[in-house]
Amino acid sequence: MTTKTISQSTLKENIFEKYFSQALQDKPPKPVKIGPYISISRDFGCMANPIAEKLSVELTKRLHSRGIQNKWRWLNKSILEESSKVLNLSPSKIDYVFRSERKSTMDEIVEAMSTRYYKSDKKIRNTITEVIKSICMNGYIIIVGRGGIAFAKDNPESLHIKLTAPIEWRVENVSNNYNKTTSEALKYLLRIDQERKYLIDSFMGYDTDLSIFDIVLNRKTLSEQEIISIILNLAESKKLIR
Repeated sequence: MTTKTISQSTLKENIFEKYFSQALQDKPPKPVKIGPYISISRDFGCMANPIAEKLSVELTKRLHSRGIQNKWRWLNKSILEESSKVLNLSPSKIDYVFRSERKSTMDEIVEAMSTRYYKSDKKIRNTITEVIKSICMNGYIIIVGRGGIAFAKDNPESLHIKLTAPIEWRVENVSNNYNKTTSEALKYLLRIDQERKYLIDSFMGYDTDLSIFDIVLNRKTLSEQEIISIILNLAESKKLIR
């Protein structure tokens, strides 16, 4: 009976030692210099991927017209995939970060017990930060969502866009695109908006507001082409196209 009790006690000590040892080893990422960079944040229901895709084409054309052979790229979900490769985990294991969730201490301990591929919440978040910064380091990149604004906010060669629209317009879009009733769409929209706000706040380190963006554009009153033209003009004036 005594032997069994000691064995269980030792097991618990090993589990906690593994958990806290891992947590202490997770160091915050070092700052890196990031090149020309655009982030597009959006309220839920404001489509941004088509804008980012067309914008990357137009930015590349302007570079090539100046004899510069660099190419602008745009990224969204590939950030999740690249981060999962670095961590040697499936994307489903780290997607909770982009849903603005956080592991509890007990979740961490249980996972440390159950798998040799255990990665702490802090390790996962730091790795995602490092992956995004490494992607952005060479510049000529557009990141849609994913808290992208947080990784180059103070870089003079950056431009940060926010897409928004009246809630009724966004609810209609969500209802149509996700096959939901108006009531369901509203609840879904408010939840996703809250998650996206929390994600940016967690990466920025404080409670943010619209002042972190260079410009806020109304997705209802401005067409895709108008939004692209505005961003192109801003990119020119901020010398992101050289």
